[in-house]
Amino acid sequence: MPLRPYIVGNWKMHGTRAMLSEARAIDRAAQRHMKVEVAIAPPYTLIHPVHREAEQIVVGAQDCHDQESGAHTGEVSAPMLADAGAKFVILGHSERRQGHGENDALVRDKAQAAFNAGLRVIMCCGETEKTRDAGRAVAHVKKQLKASLPEGIEDAAEKLTVAYEPIWAIGTGKTATTDDIAEMHGEIRKLLITLFGEEAGSEIRILYGGSVKPENAGEILSVTDVGGALVGGASLTADSFMGIALAAGETEEG
Repeated sequence: MPLRPYIVGNWKMHGTRAMLSEARAIDRAAQRHMKVEVAIAPPYTLIHPVHREAEQIVVGAQDCHDQESGAHTGEVSAPMLADAGAKFVILGHSERRQGHGENDALVRDKAQAAFNAGLRVIMCCGETEKTRDAGRAVAHVKKQLKASLPEGIEDAAEKLTVAYEPIWAIGTGKTATTDDIAEMHGEIRKLLITLFGEEAGSEIRILYGGSVKPENAGEILSVTDVGGALVGGASLTADSFMGIALAAGETEEG
């Protein structure tokens, strides 16, 4: 049975308590669009408040530490996130890899910590414009994804989502062509089947993340193997974010 399209909002470093009104509006709208699974990852400070008020949307986090506890000033562990109400965590985002120097091994350890705490994982992978121009995009993404995933993930289709984010299309206004998206998602699908077997590998959702907006969501979400979207700036208001969810629902009906 095909999974519902998964539309995830990554609020990044945006949001104070004033943003709870947008979260409530997203939640109310999500209740009217049951054919789509809607989720948001607010800043750490809003995880519990959003979780407490949300009735339909799934609430998650944007990162976690690879250790359960310890002398790690300023860090937040996976068990802490689960305790606050988070159900998933985004890991390996390009902004963490590039801005914080996170390598594949660290991302893999974080993923294992998240699974140990009972969280689902959205694992990000993607290439720079330089890598794509050099003709190495597919090889780079597959190598990065494989190295970032822990071995022996049980019930992978339930616990794991992959998000392909062409780095050159994040916050730049650029969007990969549907052919580019189809090629990469198809290659990721092949890798997932190799790693987890035909059944699980075929059911793991692969999201596209890179300047997704209500205006282009329908076209992107209709591409084979695109199981949803990881949305940045357009997820900060209910109108734009749910416009993307609505496009996902219409694609599902089609």
